[in-house]
Amino acid sequence: MSQNKIYLTFDDGPIPEVTDWVLDTLKSYKAKATFFCVGDNIRKHPEIFKRTIAEGHSIGNHTYSHLNGWNIGDQEYLQDVRQAQAEIEKMGVVTHLFRPPYGKTTPKQRTALIQAYQMIMWDVLSWDYERTTHAKSAVKSMVAASESGSIVLFHDSQKSFKKTKVMLPAYMKSMSDKGYEFVALPMHD
Repeated sequence: MSQNKIYLTFDDGPIPEVTDWVLDTLKSYKAKATFFCVGDNIRKHPEIFKRTIAEGHSIGNHTYSHLNGWNIGDQEYLQDVRQAQAEIEKMGVVTHLFRPPYGKTTPKQRTALIQAYQMIMWDVLSWDYERTTHAKSAVKSMVAASESGSIVLFHDSQKSFKKTKVMLPAYMKSMSDKGYEFVALPMHD
């Protein structure tokens, strides 16, 4: 990982209004990010997915139905991942990035997934989806926890939007002021 680079990542989109706002915010900082997309959201909102690609961001698989791997059978989970991958590839995108929703997979799911994907987790979590998160103090904690090469997790979802609108620009400004740039993860080896 290079010097003074932060890997911003967004889970759960593409979603109307929210993902568009995130893309506009990234553009204002000349920033690139990685979007871990839910397959069903790609199916429902292909134009937002296409905009994400056209603007130079990378894409990762985040399952088709946003499943918690701990609560579902291994074969059903892996089928859901394949369905999301098919949706991504139908849009002309090839990616080997995968992030499990909630960060949860069973050992069997994980073993199968790491044969086909690069599993991407995070080291800085925004907690933007959490009702009790206080946006300003959360940003301070995120900035303190971030270092070159950090993978930072935000959400482009309706649930998180109110917090993300406050937290993302504040975080990006703080890290930009410290000399960091925002880059996308490579989609393949």
